Amino acid sequence: MISIIDYGAGNLRSVQNTLCEIGAQYQLIDSAAEIKAAQKLILPGVGHFGQMMRAVDAMRLREPILEYVRSGRPFFGICVGMQGLFNGSEEAEGVAGLGIIPGRLRRFGAEARVPHMGWNEIRPLAASRLLANIGTRPFVYFANSYYAPEVPESAATCEYSTVFSAAVEYENVFGVQFHPEKSGPLGLKIMDNFAKL
Repeated sequence: MISIIDYGAGNLRSVQNTLCEIGAQYQLIDSAAEIKAAQKLILPGVGHFGQMMRAVDAMRLREPILEYVRSGRPFFGICVGMQGLFNGSEEAEGVAGLGIIPGRLRRFGAEARVPHMGWNEIRPLAASRLLANIGTRPFVYFANSYYAPEVPESAATCEYSTVFSAAVEYENVFGVQFHPEKSGPLGLKIMDNFAKL
């Protein structure tokens, strides 16, 4: 059973539809007790970093999420949900991320058209359980104005005016900046890889 944190994320329905399509059982949750009992956990997200983290804090879910991650069970952050794994973002100065992965999100430079919207190629960096069997030149769907730097935990990078983390993977923690739920069959494969962890 996959538990999806429901804090009002805009891509919640599309994540649900994707899990239905691969035949994965899921439930929506919004409490500390439900996070504590979860077997696999997804933090979806679209829109504003600060809005997401303030919603998480208002619902008193920050520490339960961190306790869940420390337990070793699989955690998957999607789009802004991945951004939340980092320390913070230029999008919301003074708002703390979860701090699971060191680093801060930055806005694409003035030379880039923002948001970074549409299909782009990612470059897998190493063996990844989340990105297993997705091919050597996978294209996925992005919609982001802020990006995470390339870090030791990067599982894949993408280039859009600069090289940035398209996916991260650290022990039981997984995240993607792109939207697997909008990335066709390849996105379904990524979601299925998480479901089968």
